[in-house]
Amino acid sequence: MTKIKVGDTYSLEVNYSQKDVDAFAEITQDKNPIHIDAEYAAKTPFEKPIIHGFLSGAVFSRIFGTIFPGEGTIYMYQDMAFLAPTFVDNTYIAKVEVVEVNEEKHRGVVKCTLEDNQGKILISGTAKLMHKEKF
Repeated sequence: MTKIKVGDTYSLEVNYSQKDVDAFAEITQDKNPIHIDAEYAAKTPFEKPIIHGFLSGAVFSRIFGTIFPGEGTIYMYQDMAFLAPTFVDNTYIAKVEVVEVNEEKHRGVVKCTLEDNQGKILISGTAKLMHKEKF
């Protein structure tokens, strides 16, 4: 099995529909109209509904738990700065880069970004992961 090392990267295209946003609003009970009411959102600086920040950032959980490192990952820590809004029906690119590995403790620190298709960073953060075989 190949170990993950500093400098390793992974990226994934992602997009969300209004149906996804509505489902997230139901699950979390965050029914702020900025996310689910187009008429309300039209009167805001965004001019249309925006995706919940934590729904946009959930792509990192998807990556870590299922792909990179994958099954068996323990998600220990995540910070995220929400730098710009995300909108439904747009394609975004989630990028992760390993910046630190502690082989003794089987842990890695991973830089996380969500970018639009022009390369603008919308979410920036860092995660700490544990995986007994991959780190």
